[in-house]
Amino acid sequence: MDLEVSPALTIPAAELQWRFSRSSGPGGQHVNTSDSRVELSWSIEASAVLSEEQRALLMDRLERRLIDGTITIASSEQRSQLRNREIALAKLAELVVSALAPAAAPRRKSKPSRGSKMRHRAAKEQRSATKQQRRRPAAE
Repeated sequence: MDLEVSPALTIPAAELQWRFSRSSGPGGQHVNTSDSRVELSWSIEASAVLSEEQRALLMDRLERRLIDGTITIASSEQRSQLRNREIALAKLAELVVSALAPAAAPRRKSKPSRGSKMRHRAAKEQRSATKQQRRRPAAE
């Protein structure tokens, strides 16, 4: 089953690697009898459907999630393996779409409002009062 990330990008099923294992944690009497944990791996470096610009953009923006150019997504939220596969595919599609989306323009920094200045001053006064109370009493 191919994964259609966007109209311009479809990841073929041959590029997706699946691993299945037993979910850990509480469950019914059959929790350890079926492999319901799913791990989905996709190698960005070896992908034939990505252009060089897309590959560089994905490698840059998903840098923390990559291990040797491969992104791995685990899903064990449901007891059904099929449902966990669907969740993993949706997570991968969401990550790729968000990484390939154009970056938003940086927000222009604005001046602090009058209310935020007042809150800042009140917090400073409160810290000062707390420090005054913690001081040693003056020798008289």
